[in-house]
Amino acid sequence: MKPEMRKKLLLPPKGARVLCAVSGGADSMCLLALLLQTGDHELAAAHFEHGVRGEESLRDCAFVESFCREKDVPCFVAHADVPAYAAETGLGLEEAARRLRYAFLEKTAEEQGFDFIATAHNADDNAETVLFNLARGSGSAGLCGIPPRRGKIIRPLLGLTRAEIEEYLAANGVPHVEDSTNESDAYSRNRIRHGVMPVLKELNPSFPEAAARLSRLLRRDEEYLSERAEAFIAEHFDGESLPAAELLELHGAVSSRVVRRLLPRSAEEKHIEAVLALCRSTERAALDLPGAQLRCERGRLYFAADESVSFPETELPLGGSVTLEESGLTIRTRLAAPGEEIHSPFKTYRLKYESMNGKLIVAPPRPGERYRPAGRGCTKTLKSLFAEARATQREKLLTPVFRDGKGVVLVPAFGEAERCACGEGDAALLITIEEKT
Repeated sequence: MKPEMRKKLLLPPKGARVLCAVSGGADSMCLLALLLQTGDHELAAAHFEHGVRGEESLRDCAFVESFCREKDVPCFVAHADVPAYAAETGLGLEEAARRLRYAFLEKTAEEQGFDFIATAHNADDNAETVLFNLARGSGSAGLCGIPPRRGKIIRPLLGLTRAEIEEYLAANGVPHVEDSTNESDAYSRNRIRHGVMPVLKELNPSFPEAAARLSRLLRRDEEYLSERAEAFIAEHFDGESLPAAELLELHGAVSSRVVRRLLPRSAEEKHIEAVLALCRSTERAALDLPGAQLRCERGRLYFAADESVSFPETELPLGGSVTLEESGLTIRTRLAAPGEEIHSPFKTYRLKYESMNGKLIVAPPRPGERYRPAGRGCTKTLKSLFAEARATQREKLLTPVFRDGKGVVLVPAFGEAERCACGEGDAALLITIEEKT
């Protein structure tokens, strides 16, 4: 490996346990080979067979398994019917594949105790993402591109171009397979890759590096502006409202982020502009937006969720999962052995299994509901806990409350109930909550 290439790698710490996502294509095989070459990590591979390309897809799976056997690398494999899942959920094929693939990677990393999940995104991938988000009219957050790290997920090759990856494969005799769908312009990213990137590289051969520099600078700015917005919310938001005049005194880059944080995730730029215009009203005024109702009176901007927003009461199967589409959460449960270490990129809670009474259900908060959070030493109403947390009305309505036959056992924002607190040596019921990104 050339020294200049090693300098560009974003490697995890020495001795880390790394699960490497390997499709068999050029990028992922380069990633696996480079991690093997550094020899500084406890390494395993993970291959997700999407069930999209028939025999070719099975060929890729067999190729990865064979290479891993040859290199004595543990390999975890999963098979799925992505087209069926896409049809069932109404998602596009790309998004359906992405969700199932990451769910497999995260579940495997949690169960096997890996510290990191390494994916093979590179500088060209980042540039294509920036262009795709630019075409959609994204703000600076979208132009930040692919982050080098998100939770357990790391991208060691993000500093390398596709040309550098291909050069490494050729120089080191690393085999790979070609995905025939990469040649199809049916996918938006492929149209950018085949039609837009070559033109930009003619104008600037270092365009992927330039896009990476743009993303890095914007990410720095975005972090600062988001911190300013969060600080304003922490100081001024009382759980229901903000002072309108103080909000308008902020720089537009900050005030827009304050409003976006307090509106539903589906909020668009025109919605944010409408909210700021509402703050300028000299008389009492109201505004209806998708999923939210706002009003401005007596100098304060009030946020209230559409009271119809909710989710149905759902029984949680042991060892299974449910998705609360309204809250954007996927909840998984399983039993853990006494003393088992838990590694998860998501929020995971332990409940003493022997203390559970009857079926476990998840449902919205109920009026007047109360419980005794572990470590608090007192019983609190959910209303008072939400007030302490300065939760928005929408957040209150969509907070999952876990109950058994005796009452509340867990509210994620406030922790496990005292009666279900898990001690050392207790068999634990694990509840893992994955939030859509």
